[in-house]
Amino acid sequence: MQLLMTLAFNPEPLVLQSFPSDEGWPFAKYLGACGRMVAVNYVGEELWSFYHAPWEKRVDLAKQLMDIAEQLTNNDFDFALYLLDVSFDNFAVGPRDGKVIVVDAENVVVADKRLIKQNKPENYDVWYESKFEECDKEACLSFSKDMLCSRVTVDHNYYAICQNLLSRYATWRGSRGGLLHDPPAHIAKDGQLEAMLEECANPKKRYGRFAAAKELREYLTQLSGTAR
Repeated sequence: MQLLMTLAFNPEPLVLQSFPSDEGWPFAKYLGACGRMVAVNYVGEELWSFYHAPWEKRVDLAKQLMDIAEQLTNNDFDFALYLLDVSFDNFAVGPRDGKVIVVDAENVVVADKRLIKQNKPENYDVWYESKFEECDKEACLSFSKDMLCSRVTVDHNYYAICQNLLSRYATWRGSRGGLLHDPPAHIAKDGQLEAMLEECANPKKRYGRFAAAKELREYLTQLSGTAR
């Protein structure tokens, strides 16, 4: 009964305990819970504090965010953890190691890919593309929990990170442009970064977001290496 109540009202404790930070998952460390209140360790300032950080720092944070999107989508455990509330205040940055952490695990959908493959719901093996919807509010996301839990291959996390945190569509506290706003002149002139962010957030090609997310991770890794 306690387990069912926890799942119904606040799944966060179960997510944090099932996917612990000690085992490499990008969540805050679970300390305990009382009712709907969950205690986690302090992991640092919210991501928004770095919105105007030097370009090299923002590139590193963006790379980590895309790495998180990949880890939560594809991992050795065959669980996909889809982030449903992606905003600048739901991520934090460690003061010592600069590591990006998800601080809101309440709005996470966990999909068991092995179970999906076993049960074979309709179109389970067809790649699912999240639908882009531009809106005038902060941290907008369009998703279907039924689809997230019935497909093996889903681009939701890439979509959520790119649209709400990295691309020109990202809007937060009156600012628009995302974490990678105002790149250096040579990067802006090149146009690659802008094109990848656009395709990742609002793809024009079929399955374009999957390819763009991969290319964006590689590009940011290259930029991070150059900056060091």
